[in-house]
Amino acid sequence: MTDPGIAWRNVLSPPCSVLIVDDDRDDALAVAEGFRALGHMAWISRDGKDAIERVANEAWDLVILDRMLPHGMDGLSILSSMRTAGRKTPVLVLSALDSLDERVRCLKAGCDDYLIKPFAFPELEARAEALVRRARPGTQTRILQMADLRLDLAGRTVERSGRPITLPPGEFRLLAHLMMHPGQVLTRAMLLKAVWGYSFDPQTNVIEAQISRLRTKLGAGGAAPLIHTVRGAGYRMAVRG
Repeated sequence: MTDPGIAWRNVLSPPCSVLIVDDDRDDALAVAEGFRALGHMAWISRDGKDAIERVANEAWDLVILDRMLPHGMDGLSILSSMRTAGRKTPVLVLSALDSLDERVRCLKAGCDDYLIKPFAFPELEARAEALVRRARPGTQTRILQMADLRLDLAGRTVERSGRPITLPPGEFRLLAHLMMHPGQVLTRAMLLKAVWGYSFDPQTNVIEAQISRLRTKLGAGGAAPLIHTVRGAGYRMAVRG
């Protein structure tokens, strides 16, 4: 994949949520950071089982799916599972397999577009724009709500009891991920993988530091806590009492 550069236009408007399914850490991070630089929400999944679970339980504007994945569940299997389950999310397949038969096979399985590796990032962005535009011809609002906390994925805004809360991109992605899984215990490893794309623990306190900042901002004015520590396990977003 070529360097995304800095001259892209933010043509996907309002911002969209993108799931990138790719076991190559560097490629996945490059694609994710490219979309994030444009103001979009991008998450990474590195294996088929995780990808199928996330597509089934979370709403996405676009799935970018690597054709070749490890552990016996390739991109075509994920695509077939999505379509069999009735998921209509636009899917763009990335693949080093450039034969006509392979492209036709993926298109017949339900993919919306097929891009051959290596690719230029501006082409990926243009194809993504076309897919999302067709899927949402009008302006779409994506709201996550818990108690008096409201997060707008499209507008990238957060407010509590009507009070605006300003969050940098990392904290926004972390809060959105927690709100997408209400009541669930999310471990440090799960958060590092989903929000930052790490398939290993880099032994930093990034999770603890960002959770602490989120709690401070969400709890301003004595508001009831919504992010709870589950001792020895991780964190859970829930309303208590």
